[in-house]
Amino acid sequence: MVAKTIMIVDDSQTMIMSLKATLEMNGFRVESAYDGLQALNRLKSGLKPDLIITDINMPNMDGIEFIKNARMVSGLRFTPILALTTESQQAKRNEAKKAGATGWLVKPVAGPDLVKVIKQVLPGA
Repeated sequence: MVAKTIMIVDDSQTMIMSLKATLEMNGFRVESAYDGLQALNRLKSGLKPDLIITDINMPNMDGIEFIKNARMVSGLRFTPILALTTESQQAKRNEAKKAGATGWLVKPVAGPDLVKVIKQVLPGA
């Protein structure tokens, strides 16, 4: 079975390392980017993750802008995108959903909970 690739977009190196450890332990391949702009450039240059987990509050391009733009990249229209953020306001959630987010998780999220959500939104994970 080919490992599914998950892209993590977060300006916190600690967050990326912690998520990466959890995901790799569960058999996923992990790619990462520090902000929406870097992530978008990687997607445009051919990276095709099976799922994207993005923070909302980031420099250069925030998560909402990133989700909107990622949805326009060829082949990513139906890729699940999870927003993982400290934000819990309904308005932000609605904005993310409108931009094309598949789901919303509030930090901190426990490893097993994260994996459970990934398995719900990513067929064959």
